[in-house]
Amino acid sequence: MKKNDLAEQLKYSSSEWLYVVTWNNLLKQLFCPFKASVSHPVGTLTKGQIVKVEAIKVTLELKTVFIIKDKAYYYYHFEIMID
Repeated sequence: MKKNDLAEQLKYSSSEWLYVVTWNNLLKQLFCPFKASVSHPVGTLTKGQIVKVEAIKVTLELKTVFIIKDKAYYYYHFEIMID
């Protein structure tokens, strides 16, 4: 992906919030920090641990990354917790 293409995509995203679709098909906007549960061990995080997502970033390959305790983790290691 070219930098110009990435810049175009990032115009529609934010590092401070994201949209999720709930189990009952409701669209919700979550603001950082929000809670997530670790699905399986990754880095220093253990399965079942509850963490706070401080920010959301996107890689050059357009993969979503969660910033937790100043470290980046791919989104698929977590289950977002919605109140």
